[in-house]
Order: sequence, then C-alpha cells, then structure tokens
Amino acid sequence: MRSVLVRVWLFLLGLPFTALAATYEVEPEDTGEQALFALKEDGAITAETLSALLVLRRSGVDPAHASRAALYALPGLTYARVDGFTASGGLTTEERRRLAPFLTTSAPERVTGDARLLTAFAASDPVLPPLALQVRVAGPEGWRVGLLTSLTRRRLGSVHRDANRRALVAEAPGVSVVVPKFHGQWTGERASVLVGSYRLGFGQRLTLDTTGLPTPDGFLPDDTVRVPGGVERWCFLGEGACTPEERAADVTPDFQWDEGFRGVVGTVRTSSGVSVTGFGSYQSRSLISHALCDGTACKAPAVWLAGTGAPMGRVVSRTLPGVFHEWAGGGHAAMAWTRRAQVGVTAWGARPVWNVEGAALDFRSTAGYPAGGAFGAVGVDGAWGLGPVDLFVEVARTFDSAMGGGGGYGALQRTVVADTSKELELSLRAYGRGFANPYTGAMSGPDELEGSRARNEVGARVRYLHRVEGALRLRGEVDAWTQPADGAAVGSAGTVNLRASARVDWRAHALFQPSLWTEYRDKDVGVAGDCFDGSGEDPCAGSLLRITARVKAELHDAVSVAAQYAHARVDDPVNRGVREDAHAVVEAQVRPCDAVRLRGRAVWKDEDLSTRNRLEQAFRATLDASWTADAVTTRARYAWVVDLKDASGARTPPDAPRHLFALEVETRF
Repeated sequence: MRSVLVRVWLFLLGLPFTALAATYEVEPEDTGEQALFALKEDGAITAETLSALLVLRRSGVDPAHASRAALYALPGLTYARVDGFTASGGLTTEERRRLAPFLTTSAPERVTGDARLLTAFAASDPVLPPLALQVRVAGPEGWRVGLLTSLTRRRLGSVHRDANRRALVAEAPGVSVVVPKFHGQWTGERASVLVGSYRLGFGQRLTLDTTGLPTPDGFLPDDTVRVPGGVERWCFLGEGACTPEERAADVTPDFQWDEGFRGVVGTVRTSSGVSVTGFGSYQSRSLISHALCDGTACKAPAVWLAGTGAPMGRVVSRTLPGVFHEWAGGGHAAMAWTRRAQVGVTAWGARPVWNVEGAALDFRSTAGYPAGGAFGAVGVDGAWGLGPVDLFVEVARTFDSAMGGGGGYGALQRTVVADTSKELELSLRAYGRGFANPYTGAMSGPDELEGSRARNEVGARVRYLHRVEGALRLRGEVDAWTQPADGAAVGSAGTVNLRASARVDWRAHALFQPSLWTEYRDKDVGVAGDCFDGSGEDPCAGSLLRITARVKAELHDAVSVAAQYAHARVDDPVNRGVREDAHAVVEAQVRPCDAVRLRGRAVWKDEDLSTRNRLEQAFRATLDASWTADAVTTRARYAWVVDLKDASGARTPPDAPRHLFALEVETRF
C-alpha cells in the first residue's frame, strides 16, 4: 500500500497544477456574507465550511504575525504556500486582493473600527422588527474591543418551577435589549489576553475546539450573530392556547447567536518556542425543553407560559434561556522546535450549575452534554513535517459523571503531502462509544450518538485538490466510517457509511465557465434500504446521489450571469423507495459603478417531482443591493417566497406568498 501511494504522489508531482488548499470545497469568488449563504444553499459548501468562513470574516488573520495553522485556514493556501511566505516576502498582490475580507492588522497605526446595524422583517410582521448592532474598535497599542447587542421580541424570560403545577414556567417574551457578547483584547509581542466572549481551539480539534476553523491555534474574539433567514409561526403554544388567526400568522424570528465561552483567556509565548494558554469561563447557557431531564424518570418537563396578559398554554419547541450556568476552565501548553515540529497538551473541565430552583434537572441523552455533573477532557497533540510531508496526530480522553459512562478515548491522525501546486490529505479517526465531548470540533460523519457526532466511530477520509492556473480546478473527497459498537439502536454495530464527492470548474474563457460536481452518500453500505432521511430507532439504510451542473458567463467586467441545475435521487419509504428532487438557480450580478452593486437570484426547489402536496416545493426570488458612500455601506435585500405545494391532499396547507426584507448599514472609521 505504501509503495502504491508513493507512486501515485510521484505521478501527481509531474502534473503542472497550481492548487487550492484542501480545506474548503470551493474557493469563493465572492466572499460577501450573502454570497457565502448562497453557496451553502446550492450545496457547493457544507455548513461547517460556511461557519468557518464567517468566523474568518469577523476575526480576521494578520499575515505578518499569524501562525502556520492560522494562515492555512485562509481559502486557497496550501501548507507549502504558507511555508514559502518567508522566502517570497508574504502574500502576493493578487492573494491580498482575493483574501482582503479575511485579513486584518494586529496593531494599526491609528484607531480604526467598524459598526454594523442589522435588521430583518417580513411584510406580514405584526410587531417591530429585530435589531442587532456589532461594534469593533482597534488601537495602535495592540488593543481591541467589541460589542454585540440585540433587540429581541420573541425571547422567553426567566424559567422557574411552579410547585402547584409541578411543571416549569417561563416568563412571556417581551421587547428587551440584550448584550450577549462583548470583549476587550490586548496583544503584545509575546503575550495576548482577552476578557469577554471568545472561541478557542488547539491541535486537530479533538480535545477542544469551539472556533469552527479547520486548523485552530489559540483563541479568537467572538461577536458573531445569525441573521434570520425566514419567518416562524407567531404561536409557539400547544393546541387551544392561540386563536386560529394567531396560529396562522407568521413573524420574523429574533437574531440568534452561539453561546461560546465567556470569561478570561490569555497566551504567553517565549523565544524558545514554548507557548502556554489558560482560560476560565462562566457562561449562562440555553437549552430546548426536550433536552432537559426532570426527575428520576428522566422525562422532558412540561413548560408553561406565565406573565400578565399572556395566554395560558404549554410552550412547544422553544429555547429556554439561562437554564444552567457553566463553569469551565483549562489550558494548553505547547513546545515548538520549528514551525512544522511541535507537541502540545490540552486539558479542560466544566461543571453545570442548574439555574431553576426547586427542579431536579439534568441533561437528556440528546442534549449533547454528558449527564450527572462535571465533565472534561485531556489530550496530547503533535505535528512533524519534512519536505512535502506533514504528519499531525492527537489523542484524547474524556471524563464525565454519567451513570454507566465515565468517558472514553478518541484519536485522530492526518497526513498531508503538498507542494506549492497541489495537496493530498489522508485522515484517520477513531472515537470510542464513551467519547462524549461537547466541545470537540473533530471531523466525523453526520450521524449522532446522544447528541454527539464525534463518537462511536472509526473512519478514514481522503482529499485531493488541484487546478491549472486560470483554467481548471478539481477537487475530490472520499469519507468512509463504521460504528464499532451499537449506537442508539441495537444491531447498528458494524454499520458502514460512505460519503464521496467530486467537483470540476473550468475557467479558461470568461464567457463560458462550466462547473460540474456530484455527491454520493450511503448509509449502511451494501444493504438496500429506503430510509435515507429516516431518523427512527431502528437501523436505517439508504443512499443519495446528487449531480449539479452550473454555467457562468462574465459578459463584462461589471456584469455576470449564471445558471445551475441539480438533480438528486434519494431513497425514500413513501415513494416506492425512490424519490427524485430538483433544484434550479438563475442569478445575475451587475456593478454599474464602483459604489453600487446589484445581485438578483431566482431559486426553484422541488423535493419530490412525483407529487405536488408532500415535501417542500417552493420558488424564491431575491434582490440584493449595496451602495457605498465614503465610509458608509448600505446593503438591502428583498426576497419573494412562494409555496408551490398543492393544497389538495397536503397535510398542511401551503403558505401564503411572503415578502422578506433585510437591511444592513455599516460604517468604517
């Protein structure tokens, strides 16, 4: 096997290719947030890639001081290209232009910053729209401050236990201003410290990672927020609590955000290659009621609404804010001999403290947190590189207080072979059934065990990526894994799963730029089935095959159009075991002048071509416009959404046409 791999790689070295980094599915041509969301909607990138790119846009990378791992996270850079920065003098002019949205300066010469005011609303909203404000300021002495504040209208209030009802009671939502994230950071030549909200991760993301980045290396300030992408039902109470008009009404949801770590984190680096990071966190965390366990029977508690003028009813599928506080702390120590050779140790622990008096609450198995009390993990990671080869490894052990649990082992190893023109990666992973780690970011299959993806899994993944400069880009990936022990269902041990994808982009001519990519997923390889999308307790088998074709034409430096069509075959238990889906997109971009940019997009989606009254059938047309005047940029978005479902025979009637709006005003100083 080793000789075969060597021969394959020697053959690839002889091809005149220039590569992308093997991290992301595509190299985004447009790095605006809406463009990245469109890539996710089209299936061109995964949710993990979208999250990483959005984090990079907000945190930024300073190419003059960033580590090798941080630079590799930038789209389009291989390890060999990163290692060549010293010899070449850093990023090229073209790379700086392309990566500008992801770059920053650690110590600007003067006070700089930006502020963004965001809102989203629908024409049918019966209340005022939600708002979010992000502010960041950086100074010449290495300091930075940031703030995220939001106006909420749908957020439940505090939760307490009603002894008479023997149930939980949540205060009715009202208009309020919350400050979920803030930070102050100072960065010096050998040390950095942050107070407030942050993300952090190390090594191969196995022991600890909340950054979402493919190669984390330390901590980042956190002020990210998610803009509402649609509407939700006005009534979130059970049957009989709302009038028919209220139950049929829609409203724009509040802005959402991840509850990361909040406290103090700092790093000290010495000239001898030693770095030490320590952190402490005290964070209020929210959970959906179905993730809570109440009493010895471990049933999900009923949650009722309370408050003056609030209707009497049971809350259904809503997040309960601040139901527990989490104390967490730990650190990471590393010794680096060179940029490509180092070893590190990570350890952390956390303890939940429930914030609902009179209730004996705990986590249910689907919560993603180990039940019973405190939990944590300890791990060792290492890296070594020579010539075109880089080896990375991390081994971790988790600890928890769950009955019959107690923790488990996990291991991850990556081998990357690269030069400045191409990159090949082989990754191996093994996670025990007891490896319950809510703060791991390690690669894994999409299936979960008790709310955790990186658990009860042994797998391997191969990636290869290259391009002919200005003409051709290709990427391929194969990921296979098996469950070594029974999961949630008896008989699932030994189940083999497979994911494979390939993409080719031709860019030789501006007027004709075709792309073709395909994706194949198979649950329980070798076993015929019809429940690919099923989530029952019984073992499930099925497959999905999707082929997507896209053509783009750059008619002018300021005008481009594109058309795309995707067709999928999905195993489905309803439609005789097979369902065919379709997804078509037409879009155009126009820049009439440097200050104005327009983008139109029309999307048609049909999840079952054989029927008109079952799954999602919809049409969505959007128009994005941005206008920059001096240091102020205004971005507006309008979306018209039509439900194409046939009312006859449908379980739920089709939604009325919706008119959705979003507005963003950003100023830089």
